[in-house]
Amino acid sequence: MRLEEFLARVQDRGEYHNREETEHVSTAVLGVLASRVTPEEAADLAAQLPAPLDEALHLEPGGPDPFDREEFLSRVARQTGARPRTAEWDASAVLSTVADAASGRQVDHLLSQLPESYAELFGRPTLS
Repeated sequence: MRLEEFLARVQDRGEYHNREETEHVSTAVLGVLASRVTPEEAADLAAQLPAPLDEALHLEPGGPDPFDREEFLSRVARQTGARPRTAEWDASAVLSTVADAASGRQVDHLLSQLPESYAELFGRPTLS
C-alpha cells in the first residue's frame, strides 16, 4: 500500500482534519506498537509499510515491553495528547489500516504476540 492510500484510510477512519494530524497519530500508534512487540517483528512489519511510516517501527534493540491494552492506549494518549477513549479510536484507525496494508500472514504473526484484547484494534473479532 502506498503512503497516500494508507494515510487516506487512516484519515477517513479516524475522521482527522488534515494530513499532519493523520501522520502524527499514525507515527505515535506505530511507535507504541513497536515497543510492544519484538524488534524483529517490528522490522518485519516496517518492511510492509510505506516510508516514512516504517521509521516509527524502528526502535533501539531490546525485548518487547509486555504491557496490556489499557497501557497501550495510555501510551498512545500520551504521545498524541488525547484522552484514553480518543486514543482507542486513534489506535483502531491506524491498526486496522495496518491490517489492510500488511500481508495476512504478517498480521497473524504480529497478533500472535499480543493479548486477545488487542484484536478489535486491528479490526478483528479475535486474534486467531
